[in-house]
Amino acid sequence: MFLLLTYSISGFAQDEKIDLTMMQKIREEGLNNSKVMDIAFHLTDVSGPRLTNSPGFYRAANWSVSEMKKWGLDKASLEPWGNFGKGWELQKSYFAMTAPYYKPIIAFPKTWTAGTNGLQHADVVVVTAKDSTELAAYRGKLRGKIVMMYRQDTLNQSFKADAARFAEEQLTTMSNNRPAPPDTAAQRRSREQFRRNPNFGLINRVRDMAKEEGAVCIVSASANGHDGTLFVQGGGSYQLSAPENMLDVTIALEDYLTIQRLVSAGIPVQIEAEVKTKFDGSNEKAYNVIGEIKGSDSKLRDEVVMLGGHLDSWQAATGATDNAAGCAVMMEAIRILKSLGVKPRRTIRIALWSGEEQGLLGSRNYVRNNLADTINRKANAAGEKVSVYFNLDNGTGKIRGIYLQGNQNVKPVFEKWFQPFNDLGASTLTLQNTGGTDHLSFDGFGIPGFQFIQDPIEYSTRTHHTNMDSYDHLIPADLKQAATIVAAFVYNAAMRDEKMPRK
Repeated sequence: MFLLLTYSISGFAQDEKIDLTMMQKIREEGLNNSKVMDIAFHLTDVSGPRLTNSPGFYRAANWSVSEMKKWGLDKASLEPWGNFGKGWELQKSYFAMTAPYYKPIIAFPKTWTAGTNGLQHADVVVVTAKDSTELAAYRGKLRGKIVMMYRQDTLNQSFKADAARFAEEQLTTMSNNRPAPPDTAAQRRSREQFRRNPNFGLINRVRDMAKEEGAVCIVSASANGHDGTLFVQGGGSYQLSAPENMLDVTIALEDYLTIQRLVSAGIPVQIEAEVKTKFDGSNEKAYNVIGEIKGSDSKLRDEVVMLGGHLDSWQAATGATDNAAGCAVMMEAIRILKSLGVKPRRTIRIALWSGEEQGLLGSRNYVRNNLADTINRKANAAGEKVSVYFNLDNGTGKIRGIYLQGNQNVKPVFEKWFQPFNDLGASTLTLQNTGGTDHLSFDGFGIPGFQFIQDPIEYSTRTHHTNMDSYDHLIPADLKQAATIVAAFVYNAAMRDEKMPRK
C-alpha cells in the first residue's frame, strides 16, 4: 500500500520530510507516461555517433536544448567550457579481403585518424618483432602495405551470459564494503589500454615506422572483442596543433586472426580499403548542454541541485548505453518534474557533458570555471551553494542503489528517499566509489557528487565503447525506473530544509 502523506524520520537525518503524494505523482508520470525512449531515439538513431566537437554531437546537443526550451526550462543553452581540439567525423569506410578470396571485414577506423586517399589495394605485412631491436628487418618494406602486429593470443569463448543483473548477495556485499581507494578516469583508461594492447610501446614504434614509409594503414583488434564486437576508440591526439594521425583500423578479432594465419602460412593476403574522414579545425571550443528549473524559495533559490550525464560518445555506434541512456534518463527526470508543475525551493540544473571520454573534460572544466577555488582545491562561494550533483553513466540497467562516495552523512537521507521505491528494486547504499564518471569532478572539490548503482546488463561484455552500442540494447523498463527515481531524488534534494551533508 502506498501511503499518500508526508512524514518525517528521526536519527541522523532529523526531520527528513518526504512528500509521498508527490512521490506517487512522479511514479505515475515516470512509469506510465514516459518519454524516455523517444529522447533516447533522438540522441542515438537521429543524431548518430556523438564524438566531442563532431556534427553528431551538435545534432544531439542542439536537439536537447530545443526540447528543454519546449518543456519550459530556463537558460537552456550550449555553454562553452574551453578549448578541446579538432572535430572529426567518419564519412566512408570500406574494408575487405580480396585475396586469396573475397571476404567482407568488420572494421571501424579509430577517431582522429586520416583516410586512405581513395580506394587502395594493398598487401598485408604481419610484423612478428618481439621488441624494437627486431624492427630493422621491416625497414623499407612497408610502403603501400597494410601493417598488422602478430598476436600470440587466440579467441577465448565466453561461457557466461553477456547480460546479468546484480544478485541480492552481490548488493549485500556492496552495502557492507568500505570505501576503496580513488579510481580515476585516467587510471581506468590506462588499464583498459594495457589490457587490449600490453605491448603498446612497440605498437607505437611500428606505427611511426609505417607512417614514415608510407603504409596505407595500421590494423588492430581488441583482445576482449569477439563475435563481431569491436572495442574501438581513439587513434591519436585531437589537439589542433597535433600532426595528422595515421589511419588505424580496428577489425573483428576473428577477421584479424584469419588474416594472420594466412600470412603466417605464406599465403599472400590483399586488402581493398577506402576510408574517408573529415577533420574540422574551425572551432576548437567545446560545449556542455545546460538547463534549469528556477528555485521558488526566496532564501534557497540561489542554491542548486544538479543532475547530469555525458552526451559525448565514440564513433563505431550511436553510444546508446554510453551514455545516451544516462542523458535520456536525466532529461526525462527534468521533463517529469516540469510536467507536474513542481515549484522547487532550490534551483534544479541539468548538465549534459562533452569530453567525458577524454577525461571528464566537460564536467571538470565546468566545475573549475564556475564552482571551484582551484588553488586551494575546494569549492568557491558558488560551489558552496551547490547542494548535490547526481550522475548516471553505467549503461541501460535499472537503478539498484547509490554509491555514497565515502560520505557517511548522507546514508540515512538516501535510505529514506529509496523507501518509496524499494518495490522497484532500489535500496542498496554502499560507501564504495564506482570511479571514472563525472561525479568525481564535483567530489574532487568537496561538492557532494554521486553515481547511482545500476545493473550491469551487458555493459562491459558487449556495448561499452563498441560497435554494438545501439538503441536496441536499451531496456525501456529499466530507463523508466531510473528516470522515476532520479526525479524523486532531485525533487527531495531541492525541497529539503538543508543542503545535502558534506563529508
